[in-house]
Amino acid sequence: MKTYSPGVGDIKREWHIVDATGETLGRLASQVARLLMGKHKPVYAPHLDTGDYVVVINAAKVRVSGKKAEQKIYYRHSGYPGGLKSPTF
Repeated sequence: MKTYSPGVGDIKREWHIVDATGETLGRLASQVARLLMGKHKPVYAPHLDTGDYVVVINAAKVRVSGKKAEQKIYYRHSGYPGGLKSPTF
């Protein structure tokens, strides 16, 4: 049996509007990632982009558990000397 690979006509993209009000940050991120990859579709193939379009509204009202809003630090670096940025949530 050959491995199924969806063609261009098989991939139908849909728009999803996700409301982030009161949702936990990690769970919301997992849900959005699943929609973007297309893992909720029966034509999912890991080597193809079968995902949908996602719009997140009210992202400023997302909920974080514990003291992550004050204590969690997100690191990013530009690659240049002194380019380390570390904002909190």
